[in-house]
Amino acid sequence: MPEGSALTPELYTPEFVIGLFVLFVGTIAAAFPRPKNYLTRLINLEIPGWGLLLVMLHYNEALALFTFAAVSVLSTYIFVRVMQKKEGVE
Repeated sequence: MPEGSALTPELYTPEFVIGLFVLFVGTIAAAFPRPKNYLTRLINLEIPGWGLLLVMLHYNEALALFTFAAVSVLSTYIFVRVMQKKEGVE
């Protein structure tokens, strides 16, 4: 393996490892929330976004901020639309 390969463990920064952990735990929390109300689900939906922010911070700061903003806006919009359709509100 060449020197400085992306597969070597010393290149994994702490924010990358913590970001993967938060992304995994946040995805599980969003899929199986304890109190099944909409506010809890919306808050749990933001947790994986922070994990993704930390993973992207490993690569580039601008990429991390743009990705976090896009994921937050899109996931909140989609979740609110699903809540409206479920309740029959137009």
